[in-house]
Amino acid sequence: MTFLEHLEELRTRLIRILWAIAVGAAIGCYFSPEIFRWLMGPVLAALPETARKLHPTAVMEKFTVYLKVGLYAGIFLASPAILYQLWKFVAPALYQKEKRFVMPFVGVGTTFFLGGALFCYYVVLPAALSYLIGVGSGDDASWIEPWLSMSDQLTFVLALELAFGLIFEMPLIITALSMLGIVDGSWLAKHRRYAILLNTIAAAIITPTGDPLNLAIMAVPMCLMYEVGIWGARVFGRRKPTIEIARTRP
Repeated sequence: MTFLEHLEELRTRLIRILWAIAVGAAIGCYFSPEIFRWLMGPVLAALPETARKLHPTAVMEKFTVYLKVGLYAGIFLASPAILYQLWKFVAPALYQKEKRFVMPFVGVGTTFFLGGALFCYYVVLPAALSYLIGVGSGDDASWIEPWLSMSDQLTFVLALELAFGLIFEMPLIITALSMLGIVDGSWLAKHRRYAILLNTIAAAIITPTGDPLNLAIMAVPMCLMYEVGIWGARVFGRRKPTIEIARTRP
């Protein structure tokens, strides 16, 4: 392929991705009130019983919140199509035997992405929200009552959901790079300690709290995903060709 042909292929894939997101967003907007209520479950559970409500702070906020929920739901629903189009874009650089992994790539990628989002919903958010809402609570702060806006809480929850969805895609990204011959399992294993350090720093930046528990909840899965990526690189990575040098007799 020439450079212009690559650009045309990229344009085609991006248009198909946008169409998939548009269809998913249409479905998501229809169910956005129910989806928003479900997303806010950990937020409401962390609030005191007398304050389990969210508040719109502007006339258009409720509308824009539901619209945003529909858009992000569309991205989640379109994730298999997005992964498929990304695979088809890089497929010309792969060997014929490697191209047969397209369906496992899409299936595993979707599973990992949704798994990361669910891990965030059921493990990370309850711990983070309990800590954040509970800061400064006590008898001396009985006059303080949480008053949370719809938009702010949606932004907070979606940011963490997407972050963990992408974190759980790390093994797939590493495996894909190894199949392209960019990295290999041995090199990744050799630099494991640097990866652990970088993952911990990234977790400290991303995590919404500064306590060790929430830092560990984010850093440990990142390190585990890196280890899974090493395994994937060793199993599915492109093998370097071996050159046999014939010995000549004296």
